[in-house]
Amino acid sequence: MYYIPGLTMTRSLLFLLVVLAIGFSSCNSCKENKKLSKEFDIPDSLKEDNPIPISSAVIDNMIGNIASPIETAAVIKGLNIGFNKDLIAKTDYADNFNTNFHKALGLGMYGCDLGYLNMYGKTSLVIDYISTIRNLADGIQVGQFFDFSTLKRLATNNENIDSLVLISQQSMTRIDTYLRENNRSNLSIVIVAGVWIEGLYITSMVSQESGHKRMREAVGEQKEIINLLMPLLNHYKKDPNMAKLIKDFEGIKVLYHEVKITSEVGEPTAVEENGVLTIKSNDIQTIDISDETLAKIIDKVKEIRLKLLKG
Repeated sequence: MYYIPGLTMTRSLLFLLVVLAIGFSSCNSCKENKKLSKEFDIPDSLKEDNPIPISSAVIDNMIGNIASPIETAAVIKGLNIGFNKDLIAKTDYADNFNTNFHKALGLGMYGCDLGYLNMYGKTSLVIDYISTIRNLADGIQVGQFFDFSTLKRLATNNENIDSLVLISQQSMTRIDTYLRENNRSNLSIVIVAGVWIEGLYITSMVSQESGHKRMREAVGEQKEIINLLMPLLNHYKKDPNMAKLIKDFEGIKVLYHEVKITSEVGEPTAVEENGVLTIKSNDIQTIDISDETLAKIIDKVKEIRLKLLKG
């Protein structure tokens, strides 16, 4: 049984994905990108047949409850766990992503990997991942939001993480808006799914290799996230690719039935952070996950993640 003060791993980040990954275009280029968005013609073949759109509030709630790549990587590094190149997907797998669905999925997965690389300052590897992400973004026709020069600069300077997070949030908001306006909101959900499965894989493998309590907790916490994610995926279950992804994720979700999560409401306290008074929640979350269940989740995540990478 494991105790977690607050929901440390389930904080926000719009599309967690490129939170550090895709530092897409800065605010100075917002007007230009907006113009490009309006002028960019999307072929009908790329548009989804979605009779009932998902509200922004629902998706924002989903996104606000998933840990970003940078948060996950920060927790891992903060535990003094060393960098492991084998945890991230080789960019060669990108050749398998030959449909819009798989390119969006890959965009999320490699965005998560880029977050891990940036947190550990692995600049020698970052450019290859940035190039891969750029190609995938072009593939689903959101490349007009991709600022390659900015990413290269961020890749060699990870000191101001807060600014990087903010830029990424703003950029992904524009991408999400663009996809929804062009009747392609299903790809937004697929991107989120890609970030989530890759983040869970990294977390699972670190938990297995390090045996650290905090990483074990992080794996168990994902029960809440997959319960939020599945209804969004199911909204597009008529799509054959989405149906396959749903089936794979259901294989993970069923294993989480054995994970017990309970919360105890604590007395909030006022604290000063950076000269600003804020209210800190002192709720305690308890994660109960057996060794057997943890091992099953880790094995299933490895299996599903490899399957997705192979296209």
